[in-house]
Amino acid sequence: MMREKLIDLFEYTFHFNNEMIRIISDNLPKADEKTVRLINHILNAQQIWNARILGEKTFEVWQINPFDSLEEINQQNFKNSIQIIENYDPDQRREYHNSKGTAFENSIFEMLFQAVNHSTYHRGQINSLLRQNGIEPVVTDYIFYKR
Repeated sequence: MMREKLIDLFEYTFHFNNEMIRIISDNLPKADEKTVRLINHILNAQQIWNARILGEKTFEVWQINPFDSLEEINQQNFKNSIQIIENYDPDQRREYHNSKGTAFENSIFEMLFQAVNHSTYHRGQINSLLRQNGIEPVVTDYIFYKR
């Protein structure tokens, strides 16, 4: 049951990350630098959490990726998150280091949930920036996604 719910949350995250990439791409001349930084940050953070679980090399938290690679990064993030959900015990704990080098330990569930929650938070910030720049924001509420 928990696996299905986590998959659902990552499908939601994947969908609205793609919607954000699309709206920013369609309005790139009007989108400000902070908007572009935040969409990159969302994708970087999910990659980082996945990589920490999988023991792979992580992105930098604030790296700026080529804009035309964002959909592909989102797709790879989704694929890796689903692979983790399907193949790892969500209660298993993982040690990792944050971007400042400090050691922490959390369950895989906590790490995955952080990735989802973090992206939701920053998509809200992006929507505020879009509105400030005269771009119609994307309705990203989970309940609208499920209707």
